[in-house]
Amino acid sequence: MEILIVILKSVIIGGLMGFSAALGAARMFHSPTVQALGAFRTLGEMNACEGDAASHFSFGLGFFFNAWASAVGAGAYTQDVTHRILPNWAAAALLSRNKNISETVHSPKRMAIVGAVIGAGIVTFLNATSSAIPSSLQVTAVDVLVPAATLLISTVMPIVFWLAALDAGKRTGFWGTLFGGLAQLIMGNAVPGVVLGILVGKGVDELGWSRLTKILFVTVIILFVLSAFFRGFDLNLIEQFKLGIPKWLQNFHDLFTVK
Repeated sequence: MEILIVILKSVIIGGLMGFSAALGAARMFHSPTVQALGAFRTLGEMNACEGDAASHFSFGLGFFFNAWASAVGAGAYTQDVTHRILPNWAAAALLSRNKNISETVHSPKRMAIVGAVIGAGIVTFLNATSSAIPSSLQVTAVDVLVPAATLLISTVMPIVFWLAALDAGKRTGFWGTLFGGLAQLIMGNAVPGVVLGILVGKGVDELGWSRLTKILFVTVIILFVLSAFFRGFDLNLIEQFKLGIPKWLQNFHDLFTVK
């Protein structure tokens, strides 16, 4: 009886969550004309999939296992459920039947309906499995699911997005490869860099080196520089070459280090 109550509540909550998340993601493509509920990274990640159903599905799948592990082990969802899994799987479902993104991914009505169905299914699955697994087995489940999610996010997803960048053209492939390599070195994951490379490459393809694309390019460079600095990438790089770290550089880092 308890599991039936869990399923019933999950269907209702999941449907509402999927409806709002997918609707908000679709409305972001119409801003600033209309208000939208979503996150900038959701918009960027969905754009990076370039209307390919397989890319949307595989991207959401990479975070699904992590969300599943969190639900089973901690009894809580990660933000990836609403920001990444639901919008991308709703987009994948629509694009599998119709490749026209203006009639699918950019359609708030269709995204909301499909998102509600997918949300009900995902939330029901996550809640039902997490409540059905005994506490003694939850640790084992996490030990299996977390490495699988890590493999997908750190290995499979960068390859998928890198191939998408190469397929988008020489310029996009170049910037995707360059920024992806830098992101892998600095951040430990190439996906953010590849996504930024796709945005820069496609922006230059469509607008040329306009003021907007130059601002985007400079912003990306600043992002990498700041990320490298606050992660201590420059210090680690100097140490890798068996060189001494300049005192002024170490002191400069110490100014921003909380002790």
